[in-house]
Amino acid sequence: MIKSSQQSSQYEKMEMNQQDKIFQAMAQPDFYDHPVNLVEQRETHISKVFLAGDYVYKIKKPLNLEFLDYTTLAKRKYYCRQEIMLNRRLSDDIYLEVVAITSDRGRYYLSSSGKPVEYAVKMSRLADDCSMIRLLRRGKIDRTAIDGLAQKLVEFYKQSATGETINTFSSWEAIRANCEDNFRQAEVFVEKLLDRRVFQIIRAATRSFLQRKKTLFQHRIDTQKIRDCHGDLRTGHIYFINGIQIIDCIEFNDRFRYLDIASDLAFLAMDLDFEGFPEIAWNFLDTYVKLTHDPDVFVLIDFYKCQRAIVRAKVNCLHLAHKELGGRSKNKFKREIDRYMDLAYHYAVRFTRPTLWVVCGLPASGKSTISNALAGSLNAKVLRSDLIRRELFGLDAGTSVVVPFKKGIYSKQAGSLTYGKLLLLAQEEIEKGESVILDATFSGAHQRREALRLAQDQDANILFIECVSPSRLLKARLMRRATEYSISDARLQHLEAFRKIFEPLSELHDETHIRIDTQKPLEENIREILSLLI
Repeated sequence: MIKSSQQSSQYEKMEMNQQDKIFQAMAQPDFYDHPVNLVEQRETHISKVFLAGDYVYKIKKPLNLEFLDYTTLAKRKYYCRQEIMLNRRLSDDIYLEVVAITSDRGRYYLSSSGKPVEYAVKMSRLADDCSMIRLLRRGKIDRTAIDGLAQKLVEFYKQSATGETINTFSSWEAIRANCEDNFRQAEVFVEKLLDRRVFQIIRAATRSFLQRKKTLFQHRIDTQKIRDCHGDLRTGHIYFINGIQIIDCIEFNDRFRYLDIASDLAFLAMDLDFEGFPEIAWNFLDTYVKLTHDPDVFVLIDFYKCQRAIVRAKVNCLHLAHKELGGRSKNKFKREIDRYMDLAYHYAVRFTRPTLWVVCGLPASGKSTISNALAGSLNAKVLRSDLIRRELFGLDAGTSVVVPFKKGIYSKQAGSLTYGKLLLLAQEEIEKGESVILDATFSGAHQRREALRLAQDQDANILFIECVSPSRLLKARLMRRATEYSISDARLQHLEAFRKIFEPLSELHDETHIRIDTQKPLEENIREILSLLI
């Protein structure tokens, strides 16, 4: 028989009343069967935690929220067991057992015989000073520690469950629905706590990204990047003691753990940004991608960080709406809401603003290889000067046109027409909100200035990827063109002339220019390039 909402409410109130009595008993040192001098208490929205001597006891509140149901004793026992099982994946000897709390003649006992009236998760106590956030604030986290954390997570995700059921929770449709749910739930706080203009920009940017990257989300499923993850990866849940211990994963709702790995990583990266450690976040992600050869993380990370920031802002709004708080606590929550929304806006601007990727360098420096690989990661169009030149002058793509340097279709005038058309086509892509990749030599500073002007006029990002290779490798590649087809007409006899006219990219700032050594593995080059996105 299904209880009415009034009966359910009365039942929850009875459970709450009994828990209050249990909490009073657990606040006393003599409640425990091991030495305890002082009991510390901590509370979250869904649980009560008692720090007693060397151990921690965590009890779930009898709540029925939209995303969890702890209303019955049986359910609380089940989720205590889930918490133990799931958190043992990322910790050693921390999650010990589920213990029963029993009652006898009005008194409560821990692990005693009798009928259980409550259950608690028993954990080994971790020193607060060993938490990642405390260590960060004391400057005690170095690159070695970050690399170790990334390696631990690589191994975790490698072993985590995946499959058709898990994939459904991170399909494009599911992600879109989750985003819309978050915006719907947060929208009630617009004007009261959230700036309307900022909220609308973030929502529009999210919808646009989802529409443009639909194939990427499917690619993540196809490449088994959807896993049973942690779900709440934050600096306060990571401890550097006896190795690395990661605690407090989501156990109450599977769909909050069945995630794209990039989404799980994004929570930690966003939390690091929030706490003022963006360089640590970058190092962490860079190491992870280096270890996994998964550069898609760089394409997705700002999108997922934005969604995580929105969720945190929404949670704080809910706290303010439903809790009686003092003035100082209210101000703290409001400051955090503003900070999360600032971050979400910052991420949204980054992932929604189109980028003009200028892949340049000497002939045979690997520009086309880099451009094509980059296009695969970004789902962006490549515009090649060699193809545009042929189209302009009515030549078939398969026709070889090897002419003296700067003559014929490679004359100064022909070059101006070609680069003009190249930038015009790039403008059309950017006006549609799409990023675009330009594959051309861009040997002259004046050509690069025109690309910079286009990006500025269109309010687009611009990044110059200068491809470089040792002279012997350039010559070997150019020699192969004598017997192998190439859309480029540049040959070995042109190389020295190109060197003489190629103007160094000294006019560019470091943030818009990167040199890529294309004798290195292609995966390494693409990882280095895509890391510029964050």
